[in-house]
Amino acid sequence: MKLNFRNNVIGLSAETPEEQAICALISAADGHVFQLHAATDKGMAFSEIGPEEDARRAPLNIVQSIAPPFAPISNLAHTPFDLDGQHYASIEGFWQGLKRIDPVERRAIAKLWGGEAKGRGGSVDQPAEFVYEDVTIASGSPEHWALMRKACDAKFTQNSEAREALLATGERWLTHKVRRDSRTIPGVVMADIWMRIRAKLRDEVAAP
Repeated sequence: MKLNFRNNVIGLSAETPEEQAICALISAADGHVFQLHAATDKGMAFSEIGPEEDARRAPLNIVQSIAPPFAPISNLAHTPFDLDGQHYASIEGFWQGLKRIDPVERRAIAKLWGGEAKGRGGSVDQPAEFVYEDVTIASGSPEHWALMRKACDAKFTQNSEAREALLATGERWLTHKVRRDSRTIPGVVMADIWMRIRAKLRDEVAAP
């Protein structure tokens, strides 16, 4: 089996009867969407999602392990942005920093992303309330959610990679299902924030 990759297209050329049989099976799924799994430089696997029209409507779960094209949407992704005069390396760094009272600790966490940001914040419990910009906010309240929306707005407005990834989800329903759901920002709330921002960005793109 010969493989080539050109212009974002993977080409297969069968050389044996067995390989021709495999290509015949694959050709029966013409127009279908496949998902790539466990790709390495030595091998990979694809699983069939279904016809393209159905796949475009399939829910997309935004988690750390999501496919690379959508990875910048994740709160853990390194997607720098500024908010209220402060710089953040990721939404996770912003979010976890709110648990800390000491401004020095907040600024240190603001520089982090990925598992490091999550780990630093996860080492302390979520306080019942916190102070942001001289305003006391109850954890898990609508005001807390609005603050997360504000931070995500800044991220997707300022970071082109994150913005393009979010718009690339099209009209697919977004979810945020993780092993242990957050008590302060449940997955359904987080996903709703992403979809509302996506709708706003799409309207801005369509505006004359």
